Amino acid sequence: MPIRNIPTLKDLDLFPVYNGDVDAELLVKNHLLLSSIDDKPYAILEHDFIAEGLNYLAKLALHVEVAFLDEASYERLYNRYLEQKTDKELNGTFSEDEKEDFIDDDISLSQFLKTSSDILTSEESAPIIKFVNSLFYQAIKKNASDIHIETHENRGVVRFRIDGVLIKHVDLDKNIINLIVNRVKVISNLDISEKRVPQDGRTVIKIAKKSLDVRVSILPTYYGQRVVMRILMDSSNIPSLEELGFDDELTKSFRSLLSHSYGMILATGPTGSGKSTTLHSFLKTISTPEKNIITIEDPVEYKTNNINQIQVNAKTGLTFASGLRSILRQDPDVIMVGEIRGTETAKIAIQSALTGHLLLSTLHTNNTTAAITRLLDMGIEEFLISSSLLGVLAQRLVRKLCAHCKQEDNLDDFSKDELGIKKETKIYKSKGCIHCNFTGYSGRVAVGEFFLIDDSVKDMLKRGLKDYEIREEMAKNGLVLLGEKIKNLVENGTTSLQEALRVGMRD
Repeated sequence: MPIRNIPTLKDLDLFPVYNGDVDAELLVKNHLLLSSIDDKPYAILEHDFIAEGLNYLAKLALHVEVAFLDEASYERLYNRYLEQKTDKELNGTFSEDEKEDFIDDDISLSQFLKTSSDILTSEESAPIIKFVNSLFYQAIKKNASDIHIETHENRGVVRFRIDGVLIKHVDLDKNIINLIVNRVKVISNLDISEKRVPQDGRTVIKIAKKSLDVRVSILPTYYGQRVVMRILMDSSNIPSLEELGFDDELTKSFRSLLSHSYGMILATGPTGSGKSTTLHSFLKTISTPEKNIITIEDPVEYKTNNINQIQVNAKTGLTFASGLRSILRQDPDVIMVGEIRGTETAKIAIQSALTGHLLLSTLHTNNTTAAITRLLDMGIEEFLISSSLLGVLAQRLVRKLCAHCKQEDNLDDFSKDELGIKKETKIYKSKGCIHCNFTGYSGRVAVGEFFLIDDSVKDMLKRGLKDYEIREEMAKNGLVLLGEKIKNLVENGTTSLQEALRVGMRD
């Protein structure tokens, strides 16, 4: 085929295709990559090395289409070839005995992090050290909140949680995963020899002159150990009320509620819905030198200089309940409890709110009115709830469709009718492109349902109405329910139907 007729394909997310007769390392060396597009085999050439690529392809005598890729697409495919090459190199770097020696003797990463060296400028040469450092760097670069390292039967996988969803970063040999887990244990001051019980630790990394706290959890599974590393943020990452992304009406309601000198405000929602971020934003809004603000959290997710923060430690007996009891002796103005988990914590929190403290906390419920039932189940009387509770926020974080690649979704009229979507409404679905890292989504928007405890709600509580009955009454009086707000995001093209259903449009 003449060179001028070779097409250039754009915005593709390709993976290596291996032919048993072809050495992948020789492919890379000769600037020729094999992949598949729409189940059709392709040989990918590089513009600067056309002759080398075509000459090597002629030697292989493969019946494949030939194409160029745009720079970003080529780089992604090339890096995936290198990942496989690195995997083999790491696996072949050490014999089984040498691997054990490597783990026991080489503790330079631990020393390197303790002395606050910057991992972007380090000259450390050990392959595993470099690899673990690159994991942190890539996670920060991609705005990941968690790094998951998993061990399966024959392979291992590293995944990043980005915008609330796990996305595969790289597959690795099982032996390499074991080395990585041990390296993580070293930097977290955990026991390398203990593989039968869960372990929790922390470490601090420094990337581009910025220190980050990392919470580490290690769990033994059937095929090996599993690691989850949560990247904790500092106070500079706490958004303002406006930056949280709620609509203007909700933001005004928050400001009004936060002006109270006492009472309880609750944020509800599943794990990962942004409750802690919202509460820290509330604290940031009301924080002044005249106020004594104390929090008790598990874990402390945002380090803040002008707020006194307590970390729960069950081993020493420091629980939410015991910590909250001690906080009340510290003359606080504002208290934040990371989560109300049990009856004792709930009772102390209610008493605190009644005795002149503004108390912020979270509950795990699906909607706002269910928080009342949850408190009742914990043994809190109705009159105490109506006297202390100011308001409840139920929130979700919804991924936004990438503006560059979203495409129209063909949903039949029956399905639209069943979901309450107008038939003439255009809805969109995700596709994936270079701008969104081929996820189809870019960024998230906060959606909230705010339940204000006014006189009408207090009257309903006094009459003994159930939470769903209160919810129906409030909806009649103008409360816009969470499912309705999520559905509005689908109708205005902000998100897809699949994402809306994932976060709870029908809850």
